[in-house]
Amino acid sequence: MTSEFGGGPPPWPQFSHNPRPQSQDQSAERDPSSDNVPESEAGPKPGSETVSEEIPSGAAELGSGPRSLDIRVIGNRDSRIVVAAGPVTMSGKQPLTVTDIAESELRVVRQAWVVRGTSTTSVPTASDAVDALSAESSGLAVLMGPAGYGKRTAGIRALWQVSRSRVAAGRPMKLKEIQPDWEDPALPDMSLLPDAANTGYLLDVAAELSEWTSPGRAAAALVAHAEKLADIGSCLAVVADERSWPRDASLVPVGALVRAKDRPSAYLVARAHLEYLYGEPGRADWIAPETEGSPEGPAARLLREGSAPRDGARLASMLAAVDGSTESVKTALSEFQEWSSEVGDVFKSTTDKPEDRALLVSGVFHDGEDVLVIQDGARDLLGEKLVGTTVREILSGPDLNDRLIGVGAKVSGRRASFEYKPGYARAVLLHLWHQRADVHDPLLKWLDGVVSGKSGLRRLAPVSDLLVELAIAENDIRVIDKIKKWIDVSSDEGHLLLIASVLTRAAEADGLGPAVRVRLLNWAQDSSESVTQVVALVCQGDFAQHFPRQALVRLRHVLGQEKRGPAVERAEAALRTMAAADNQLPRVWRAVIRWATETRSVAGHRAFLSLLNPESDPFVLQVMLAAAQRDTAIEDALVNGWSAALDNPVVHSECRTLIHQWAHARADGVVPRELVTDILNRVIARHLMSVPISALVIGEPGVSYDEAVIELRSDLRLPAQMSPFPTITGHKEG
Repeated sequence: MTSEFGGGPPPWPQFSHNPRPQSQDQSAERDPSSDNVPESEAGPKPGSETVSEEIPSGAAELGSGPRSLDIRVIGNRDSRIVVAAGPVTMSGKQPLTVTDIAESELRVVRQAWVVRGTSTTSVPTASDAVDALSAESSGLAVLMGPAGYGKRTAGIRALWQVSRSRVAAGRPMKLKEIQPDWEDPALPDMSLLPDAANTGYLLDVAAELSEWTSPGRAAAALVAHAEKLADIGSCLAVVADERSWPRDASLVPVGALVRAKDRPSAYLVARAHLEYLYGEPGRADWIAPETEGSPEGPAARLLREGSAPRDGARLASMLAAVDGSTESVKTALSEFQEWSSEVGDVFKSTTDKPEDRALLVSGVFHDGEDVLVIQDGARDLLGEKLVGTTVREILSGPDLNDRLIGVGAKVSGRRASFEYKPGYARAVLLHLWHQRADVHDPLLKWLDGVVSGKSGLRRLAPVSDLLVELAIAENDIRVIDKIKKWIDVSSDEGHLLLIASVLTRAAEADGLGPAVRVRLLNWAQDSSESVTQVVALVCQGDFAQHFPRQALVRLRHVLGQEKRGPAVERAEAALRTMAAADNQLPRVWRAVIRWATETRSVAGHRAFLSLLNPESDPFVLQVMLAAAQRDTAIEDALVNGWSAALDNPVVHSECRTLIHQWAHARADGVVPRELVTDILNRVIARHLMSVPISALVIGEPGVSYDEAVIELRSDLRLPAQMSPFPTITGHKEG
């Protein structure tokens, strides 16, 4: 395959769509009438749209319409080209990221819907939301209520039902979830809400609504946006918390405020999931109470009247996964209860044995280690180097292995582990957090020694995983602050990547996420090079896909550091990765060109120069130049970006590097020769006396230039005043 750029095929990358993981609160009510709904009646299947297009042999033009990207590809054979950039425009705001509502959640609302609550009455949350969404002038449903009342799933059910009602009329709706990716989570910009026609949107702000500084203004903007959506056949379901939505009734149309007053029966949810989702109707008897002629099921007492729908969904998932043996069922039930009975029994039996409790705590954080390492950790936790000082005292009491077995460990040889009880370690921490609040600070301080000791880096991964589970479960930001302190333990890349992955998980958690994202914003301005490196690494992964706008803000702070160090380099790499991802280039380009030309910050100049560097991957540069060929505003922006960077001596070295990389890309046929030459000619006319440009045009004594740079220099249109001066060509490098 060849392109109009000349030479060999440009390395167009292929991208895959990676939606945000959904919460497990997937079940609310079971409606027998919704069984076995044909896919053709359920609206478009999420994920069925493709971002790839097969290009037939010969010439094909990708993109059409006034705002599309126009690239011609000639003579390709057996190739697939993915256009991930979307329209590259100079004006307007990029809407918030939207993802398909997960098929797993849609299966729940289609096949396992429960209509009864904890009493025999029906739970009307979803049906009330359907009425609100179907209103001609409103198109809005705000689902309010306590956590654990199935509001999110009720919203999805309502959207699906509205979509289903339109199938018969030939107007099936797409179902999408909006990611609340505001630059400032306290002041959400509702003008960024998407507005595609014939689309049902879900916006879950239950975790962040209480942090909005002007909830009344935000609510009014949501209502206004929903009215616009209604005009184009779309609607919006908003999931809110119990108390934070403004009380002013005039802000919301009549009927749009849907209050979840009762929770769906967790017991019925579990039965419906086992029978209709997992195809295990026989296992539904495992949760059944005793009746005449039928004994009580082994899981009959696990779901109570106050259990949330997600508890029923989680229990069904665990029971569906076991192999059916008595032992596997017993383990699943204990894991569902988070080992609360077992852990409670251990703490009861060790009331007068703090050394055994310390052994348990040390064991869960040193899982799989030598028993003596665990014992040493327990003594450090207690602040005691040796319990017994005489031989008599040392030889008294039970053996170490027996003590470890007594607190729930499995001992094999010289090693002790709790892995055979999934979730047991987390249960121990939760017990401590609830029952022994005074031990929180000493425990976290002791963990500093664990991760900084001889085996610290090896223990960092499991310790961090345990703590982030604890932080998410308890919504405790102090635990995240502790993990942040471990960043400077080592500058090893693996260490930093591990911390970044842990923080990414915390930043995307439903309850804890908003607070962690605020922390990341503060840490992006930290004086520690390692801390800002970690922030850049977080912004290079899934976080940037789910919260691209927030990732860009944090990267801008890292790129603005006074000195160019590893953190800046990681931030530049994160920016390039983000720009190459599916549908992200328009957003990245708008931000970068604004930073570079309007705020004229060093962060913007570094971002501009890094984004257009083709050394590692020419994709972004190719797309931007193709857009410039179509739209003179893009070409002007490229020239203005160059001019802004050349005005800043701090980035002159990066400017020189980029000029050389453009010369090589031009010589290799990766980019259009004439356009690159024209852009640089315009830049030269403005910045003839700047150091990077004078080095390109005149050369520098003692510096050798390779053929690509020499060829570019010879093709440039030099100003008249330069004609008397000879150029310094030097010698070919290498």
